[in-house]
Amino acid sequence: MISSEADARAFVAARCDADSLARLDRLVELLRIENMRQNLVSAASLDAVWQRHIADSVQLLDHAPRETDMPWLDLGTGAGFPGLVIAAMRPDREVVLVESRKRRIEWLTEVIRVLKLARCSVRAERLETVTTFPAGVISARAFAPLSKLVALARRFSTSDTAWLLPKGRSAEQEVTELPPRLRKLFHVEQSATDADSGIVVGRGIVSSEA
Repeated sequence: MISSEADARAFVAARCDADSLARLDRLVELLRIENMRQNLVSAASLDAVWQRHIADSVQLLDHAPRETDMPWLDLGTGAGFPGLVIAAMRPDREVVLVESRKRRIEWLTEVIRVLKLARCSVRAERLETVTTFPAGVISARAFAPLSKLVALARRFSTSDTAWLLPKGRSAEQEVTELPPRLRKLFHVEQSATDADSGIVVGRGIVSSEA
């Protein structure tokens, strides 16, 4: 279990090369500056930014399929977690960030430019109006309750899509509240960054399933 900023940075460094780590360092720097202009994350969380935001996002890669040509779709990206971190870690992978708030969109667009993330893009609209495409991974942090999230996003899912959803303490409860045919497709993994948190992991939902 990660218990310090040093642990968190080491956790991330073990999963990326020097260029990716440098991009994440720059992302943290930009986040600290922008957070003085708009409340992207809680000010208190910046004291543990590598644990609370960077490593918390990076750990999803441990549960993601290694080989897929389909984009990584991040819902309600906000300050860029986890989607922007994934793009910085894997710049060769297509990552689509969905965000409808104007100032967040401006922030995400600027960071993508500064970090030169050519395969990362922002869909500046609500998820309900995003044109459907098949996603290799669907991720979301603090976007919506699991049942609502699945209802909104399942049109992007194929039989091979991985769902990676950090859910905090509510993870197990939210899975049990799904209809039985969906419930069997999800399980909860322990978060590496918080002993009280879980990651809801799913695979193989298609839009026609009940």
